Formats: sequence, structure tokens, C-alpha cells
Amino acid sequence: MSQLYMLDTNMASYLLKGKSPATRQRMLSLQVGELACISAVTEAEMLYGIAKSGIGEQRMRLLNWFLLLVAVQPWGREEAAAYGPLRARQEAMGKTLGPLDMQIAAHAISLGAVLVTNDKAFHQVPDLVGVDNWATDL
Repeated sequence: MSQLYMLDTNMASYLLKGKSPATRQRMLSLQVGELACISAVTEAEMLYGIAKSGIGEQRMRLLNWFLLLVAVQPWGREEAAAYGPLRARQEAMGKTLGPLDMQIAAHAISLGAVLVTNDKAFHQVPDLVGVDNWATDL
């Protein structure tokens, strides 16, 4: 059986910036049947970061290279259907995430993906298949 890993924005950023050798090593050691992806929401966040960085051309080339390695999963109706109830449940429990983080969590839930993140707040989302931190060196 295959396993899908959805990289949160912080993990994708670590890979692009070379901040976490452990994350890079885990990415390179994916086994047959293990697939890495990002949400279109993460792609949007990364494009925003590049636009405001002032060194856009260099970072854009790096992002384009990265996008050859991971699948960008589109945000659609299934993800929206997961988002509404997730947000309502989280708010009812008094546990909220930022709006984009909530969308990424809903996206991982809709795909049955393990969310790969260095953000401990995602551990409060019980509907996730799993939460994994590949940046063990940070």
C-alpha cells in the first residue's frame, strides 16, 4: 500500500533553503510507494514568500526545481468539504489554527495523507492520518 506525505509550508521551505539536512535526507530516502506532495495552499504561500523576498528570480528557479520533485495537489470541493467540519470542530474545542494551516490540514485529511510539519499545533487535529516531523535536527 502506498503512503502519501503532504509537506507543510515549513518543511518545503526547509528543503528549499537547505535549513534541515534531516528533512532533505528523509525526502531522499522515500521508499517505493511513498510519495511526497504539497498542497496548492503551500505553493501559494511559497509564491507569496518569493514575491516579498526581493530575490525572486533565484528563489523562483529553486521553487520550480522543487515542484518537479513533489506533486502539487489541487484544492477542490473535497478539500472544502473537509475544511468546514474540521474548522467547526476545532473552534468548538477551542483549538484553532491559522486559516491557511487549517486549509492544509483539511487537504491532508481529504487525501488521507500524513502531514509532515515542524508545527506542533497540528498535533491537536485528531482527524489527521498522522503528523510527522522530518526536521529532527531543528
